[in-house]
Amino acid sequence: MEYTTLGATGIEVSRICLGCMSFGDDDWREWVRGEEFGHELVERALDLGINFFDTANMYSRGESERILGDALDGHREESVVATKVYFPMRDGDPNSGGLSRKTVEQELSASLDRLGMDTVDLYQIHRWDYDTPIAQTLRAMTDAVQRGQVRHIGASSMWTHQLAEALHTSDREGLERFATMQNHYNLAYREEEREMLPFCEKERLGVMPWSPMARGYLTRPHEEYMSTKRAETDDYAQEHPYADNGGREINERVQELAADKGVSMAQIALSWVLHKEWVDAPIVGASKLSHLEDAVEALEIDLSDSDLAYLEAPYEPVPVSGHD
Repeated sequence: MEYTTLGATGIEVSRICLGCMSFGDDDWREWVRGEEFGHELVERALDLGINFFDTANMYSRGESERILGDALDGHREESVVATKVYFPMRDGDPNSGGLSRKTVEQELSASLDRLGMDTVDLYQIHRWDYDTPIAQTLRAMTDAVQRGQVRHIGASSMWTHQLAEALHTSDREGLERFATMQNHYNLAYREEEREMLPFCEKERLGVMPWSPMARGYLTRPHEEYMSTKRAETDDYAQEHPYADNGGREINERVQELAADKGVSMAQIALSWVLHKEWVDAPIVGASKLSHLEDAVEALEIDLSDSDLAYLEAPYEPVPVSGHD
């Protein structure tokens, strides 16, 4: 395993962050696997040297957090745990979502209870809340840091001008600054390269992209992917423009380069992300232990400048996706 410093936090994290959306309750998403698998996956991640885990309160309505907390029992000190808040947790309760002080405080308390932890290392806003002034959210999160419930705060997919507003508000008001950005970034979706990633690099935010393999689109040939349960049942995967504006040709080039190097398509796609200097630790989910093992092996793949250029060449701009 390789390790890196997460932005300006000083925390050393594995170059692979295990995303925990894939375990919990399959009533929430058909492709989600259960508690036993979650324990096996976390145990294997620890064996492989992974110390960075990302979940969210809305993943299986809290089950992912509970399973992760149980699985990390006895390993909490060496682990770096991140969770998120924003999406509604309870039908009919509007205050179970958003980023008001009430929501942040009550949902953080619930997340810590499920995780079985007194403190979470990174508490992130899952999306931008257009109904709550960012200063109010930052004050609530700053108070959580001062209470010892949170070590660092982070942001997720948003417009760069919103992140700039948040950082300026923190600096002006003496509040905690967002230390990380969890954004949508992969070989088939590179719109973040225009503003967000250079801005994060300038401001020393740690970058931990979600869907580094395009929600599975870059892990198998286009036609084969479209017949998978994930493609058929995951509305979020279908909404992203992965196959548009050069995406299918990128898929073909990933397949070709994987065959040339004797590795999987998923490993090529992940290796491309890992080669980007502004990325600290891509978030990798897994529905099989072998998926996680393959992801770790991707750290050893060397892509030349010509390989990177060949993979990137077909890309053309696509609509911004993932902010909502």
